Amino acid sequence: MSLRPTSFRFSFVHGLVGLLAMGAFGTALGAGGCGRTTIGPTTTSGSGGGTSDNCGDKICEAGLGETCDTCATDCGFCAGCGDGTCKGTETCSNCAQDCGACESCNNGKCDQGESCTSCPADCGKCSTCGDMVCDPSESCASCALDCGLCQTCGNNTCDPAETCTSCPGDCGVCSTCKNGICDPGEDCLSCAPDCGACESCGNGICNAATENCFTCPADCGNCPNCGDGLCNNNETCASCQQDCSVCSFCGNAKCEPFETCSNCPGDCGQCQPKDCLAVVQCAFGCIDLNMQPPSFSATCVANCVAQGCASTQFFVDQVLNCAVSKLPMCGGNFGCIQQACGTQFAACIGAHCPSG
Repeated sequence: MSLRPTSFRFSFVHGLVGLLAMGAFGTALGAGGCGRTTIGPTTTSGSGGGTSDNCGDKICEAGLGETCDTCATDCGFCAGCGDGTCKGTETCSNCAQDCGACESCNNGKCDQGESCTSCPADCGKCSTCGDMVCDPSESCASCALDCGLCQTCGNNTCDPAETCTSCPGDCGVCSTCKNGICDPGEDCLSCAPDCGACESCGNGICNAATENCFTCPADCGNCPNCGDGLCNNNETCASCQQDCSVCSFCGNAKCEPFETCSNCPGDCGQCQPKDCLAVVQCAFGCIDLNMQPPSFSATCVANCVAQGCASTQFFVDQVLNCAVSKLPMCGGNFGCIQQACGTQFAACIGAHCPSG
């Protein structure tokens, strides 16, 4: 059940506080947020340090001077690239996984010498990234989605070969991430706040190839600092909801958790006033009467109450305050609550909102 924050009348809060003091209910509160909207380049090809204007067309053209040294995007990485040692003709342009990302990488521009293989943070992912096959021109540094996370990812240090696209847990998410939109170049590993968790996340198995406490806390558990009340250490709403809140971004055309017609009509639509009985039914849907003691979401109840006109809210308040007071006696028996609060229910059914 989605928890939806807003405000509600003092009298109902007073009744809930009384019950909370008796330990009858538990609450769960949350808040949403807004993010940045800067969108960087999404080119999926680049020079790759090559001499050919065709570098990036997925054809290794030796006649044009394309080799694994000059155009890894088309020709794949040279033998030895990926062994952890930057040697021979390897450079940051043709073997970032050994030599580290070039100094200009992650400056928001796809510069000369950068490509989707050497700097996806600036140049965007290669067109094949995401097909679940680790192609010869892909690596853990350029396409963790296909090739898996680099071995150093998860050590809390942004190593030379790591970037915000290949290991956001160590390096932090890229500047375009957390705007609520899964932009070109972003994926479930590099930007879960915008793109959502990867498909395998949530199956109960922590797959070491692509999952860790940052990319999939649902399967791998929370990272050590998650739960300390501070949204830091590169934490996001996807990696540590407890500290960073839920991933809801008002203005991205999606009605997300905790967004309502009250606090984000642009995403969720304009509120349609409900009559008293409809609001009561909505509010009781936020209470789990099968639990002992019953549990409820205050934010969900508050959102239901907020959708009634002033007259409706007054009579809803009477019903809910009566129901709250009778819960210790009736427990989860809704029929008992209806009978005990019969006059309040009757007034609610007869309530109406002024026209105009």
